Amino acid sequence: MPDALETLEVSSMLANAYEPKRKFRFILEIDGIDAFTVESTARPHLSFDTVEIHYINARRYLAGKMAWATIGLTLNDPIAPSAAQKVMQWVNLAYEAITGRAGYASFYKKDIVLKMLDPIGDVVERWTLKGTWITDADFTDLNYTTSDVAQVTLTLQYDNAVLEY
Repeated sequence: MPDALETLEVSSMLANAYEPKRKFRFILEIDGIDAFTVESTARPHLSFDTVEIHYINARRYLAGKMAWATIGLTLNDPIAPSAAQKVMQWVNLAYEAITGRAGYASFYKKDIVLKMLDPIGDVVERWTLKGTWITDADFTDLNYTTSDVAQVTLTLQYDNAVLEY
């Protein structure tokens, strides 16, 4: 026969060691871009094509090709070292406007690393984005009526993302 009903307290149901990852604890490492200029970015995002198979009067669905979505990156643009100049150096590896020279993918594609940190600064999540390159660079607007920081926004495409831990 079961024992009398026991009343549970909320504190006994929550894990004492629970610590969520926080959106503001991250470091993005890109060769040629200073990590301290990064204001915001996103973690990788993937989606699958859906393959539809028709059979008599029914449909069945399978996973098709998988694709990694682009991610946005916002950089604050200090006077020195200039984020705008560093972005243009990366862009010029793909296409140099003055000469019209285009670059090989091995020139302009980079592996970048996104690290999420715990409260004491240890890396608790590490993504490596393979073959990353700039598909859009926006050096944003200027405005006499605000004191905001000048920024550069980028859209990055990558071939693959590996969640290492």
